[in-house]
Amino acid sequence: MPDHDAVPPLRPVIDEAFAEHARVLQAAVAELSGPLERAAALLISVYRQGGKAILFGNGGSMTDALHVEGELLGRFGYDRPGLPAVALNGASALTAIANDYSYQDAFARMLAAQARPGDVAVGFSTSGNSENVVRALKAARGLKLATLSFTGAGGGKCGELSDVCLMVPSKHTPRIQELHILCAHTLCDLVERALFPRP
Repeated sequence: MPDHDAVPPLRPVIDEAFAEHARVLQAAVAELSGPLERAAALLISVYRQGGKAILFGNGGSMTDALHVEGELLGRFGYDRPGLPAVALNGASALTAIANDYSYQDAFARMLAAQARPGDVAVGFSTSGNSENVVRALKAARGLKLATLSFTGAGGGKCGELSDVCLMVPSKHTPRIQELHILCAHTLCDLVERALFPRP
């Protein structure tokens, strides 16, 4: 009779998760250093010219957008003035636009309402092909905004629409998201140090 309370071996799953993360991280060191420098330079330029970051994504990528918004508005490593940032996440607006138009257009419409000349649009999509993120980046380009995206390997359509694309060298969503937040933290650190150098 099968033992329904039996637990499958757990350690191999744990070991593989950490091993895969380490492999992706090692590959990312070589592949993302240059793009991270360019992304930091873009954000620093936007902020020095009085612009703001408009961030968006779906699911876990939306929480990444919210996380980065918080780091910019608050602080990352030390006390300094807040930096303007908006994560497109209002539940009422999202569902209203999805109902009246389409979910694919939600971020584009929200971005168009928030954007001002000199802003940067920042899209998060592990596949690089999330349609509502793609449409928002297209809208941003139409508005002459700078564009930055966080994706997985290859960049997808988001990569084609971005001034800088941070492509994590993986197709596995959890590993991509783990590296996205490392990249985002690194960018926040670089921007903070450039704009508010410690004495």
